[in-house]
Amino acid sequence: MLNLTTLQAFNFKWPTMVPGEILALTLLMVFATLTTLEFQAPKEKLPKKHLRQSYKTNFSLFIVNSIAMSLVSASSLLILAERYSDKGLLNTLSNPVWKAVLSFLLLDLLMYLWHKASHSFDCLWMFHKVHHNDPYLNISTSFRIHILELLITNLLKAALIILLGIDEAMVLTSEAIMTLFIMFHHTNISFMGEKLLGHVIIVPYLHRTHHSTQRREHDSNYGAVLSLWDRLFGTRSELKPAEIGIKGSSPQDLVNLIKFGFTQHTPQTVQPIILDAMIAEAAYYKAEKRGFTPGNDIRDWLEVKRDIIALVYGDKSVKNNSTTAFLCNHFKFIKLNMNHTNI
Repeated sequence: MLNLTTLQAFNFKWPTMVPGEILALTLLMVFATLTTLEFQAPKEKLPKKHLRQSYKTNFSLFIVNSIAMSLVSASSLLILAERYSDKGLLNTLSNPVWKAVLSFLLLDLLMYLWHKASHSFDCLWMFHKVHHNDPYLNISTSFRIHILELLITNLLKAALIILLGIDEAMVLTSEAIMTLFIMFHHTNISFMGEKLLGHVIIVPYLHRTHHSTQRREHDSNYGAVLSLWDRLFGTRSELKPAEIGIKGSSPQDLVNLIKFGFTQHTPQTVQPIILDAMIAEAAYYKAEKRGFTPGNDIRDWLEVKRDIIALVYGDKSVKNNSTTAFLCNHFKFIKLNMNHTNI
């Protein structure tokens, strides 16, 4: 994704090119327009308090990433393009239009493959999950990227630029287009013709599926600009997610979010209720109430089993007797212990 130092590092030599300042202003205006639409007509109503926290964290991460990338000179994509633009594989093409089209398509394909890899390998998901852990999907989520993921992304782009010999103008143009589209498909909006447009490009409703908490849903729609790659490789999905983000609790502040990218995330799971143990304990309680009189063991067990299954699965027809009251209290106690364990 385009960052502040990429624009600053570009040495403009073509009088017909759009100056970097105008390009940056254009992206800023697009961001302002999409943000206004998001606030005026959001697809999903988001809590203002949490939305402000999302914006604050995401922009803080963007600024930190831009400074870090500047310090490590990772914005040298344009310098590499200037040095290797006449040496790569695409120089076998004499037509500049075809060279430009192939440059963009291959860069977009690279982003698709890299994105898919980030979901397929735990060592990459470790960083990429930072982007996914925003539970309130909005335009600022597009800037929620861990610094190491951003660094690896730039290194992969650098390798492709050298291999293909992509020139400076095309690198800057591709970066600008991808930045615009990444902002666009993270925006919390919907519009007429969105599904039709989704046959060509990644639109908000497609990328919303990608941010689902369910893995079978978020392992889809990897495209950055074109939806062609998802159709071609069978990763397209149009499901409406019930929930956005990642399972379990995760940090939402800048410092802990950066640390979060260096840890393996294990979602909190609810411990299974062991029915046999509950039945045995409740049957013992029932036997104790009648002084352990023999001959009722099987009946007590069956009655308790019926009551417990009814409580667990929500059968409201269970009678309100002392055994049921015991089970209710015991069931609540177990759930409280489970919640306490999962904190």
